[in-house]
Amino acid sequence: MRRKITVAGAGNVGATCAQEIARRDYADVVLVDIKEGLPQGKALDIDQAASVLGYEANVSGSNGYEETAGSEVVVITAGLPRQPGMSRDDLVTTNEKIVKSVTEEVVRASPEAILIVVSNPLDAMCHVALNVSEWPKERVFGMAGILDTARFSAFIAWETGMSIKDVTAMVLGGHGDQMVPVVSATTVGGIPLRGLVDEERVQAMVERTAKGGGELVNLLGTSAWYAPGAAAAQMVDAVVLDEKRVLPCTAYLEGEYGIDGLYMGVPVKLGAGGIEQIVELDLDDGEQQALKASAEAVREVVAVLTA
Repeated sequence: MRRKITVAGAGNVGATCAQEIARRDYADVVLVDIKEGLPQGKALDIDQAASVLGYEANVSGSNGYEETAGSEVVVITAGLPRQPGMSRDDLVTTNEKIVKSVTEEVVRASPEAILIVVSNPLDAMCHVALNVSEWPKERVFGMAGILDTARFSAFIAWETGMSIKDVTAMVLGGHGDQMVPVVSATTVGGIPLRGLVDEERVQAMVERTAKGGGELVNLLGTSAWYAPGAAAAQMVDAVVLDEKRVLPCTAYLEGEYGIDGLYMGVPVKLGAGGIEQIVELDLDDGEQQALKASAEAVREVVAVLTA
């Protein structure tokens, strides 16, 4: 019997994630959404791509959670997407209710699952999922840093004219304008970024990365989906295949990086147990201050949940 992965939310991010997982061909996927016909139609479309792309995974669509029972991993993408002029923080009230409802269903249907949150505002929604599920923090975490790092890596490859495959980067902090690209740990083919690009251009890439989501919202009229969907699928890979990947994820910190009782983006070892280790980088003074400021910004958003 194939493993089962559930993706809650059949919008653009959810459907992209579902197809990326199906293409890996190690698990069947259940796509869930409250809108009748939407998950069924997208699942059918993904299934019909199987003969072209060469996978055997079955993708099914549902408006309920009965079909999701026994899922190994559940990815929550459900929620209102960002619109032009809207910050992630504006989404708190609406998406808190949606993530709460989805988490309750997941707990009933798949009590042993690992939960990956993608819904925005990401850091706050992780707190909602953790509090509602009452699961160990290792099994409830969020997708943000992989996406943010992917954007930073793309800008670096374009700026240097070098292969993106040789870019090693890391973005920490909250999933918003206060995120922290760790320039001190960023290299291209082992060469420090600051040895290839002058400081002014480095800072321009850092700023563009921090505002990367907003740039796409302004262009598309809604949130991005190809890169976020692929990033979430990479996290599912690491868990289901027990890859022990070191990836930047939104994890619950209890003293690491000097931050306590807060979900923040940090590098973690991701495997079958979920977050198996939090990796602490040696940050320079500027990066430490930026991470502290990012944590304060996240706390302000999280405070809205209990207001």
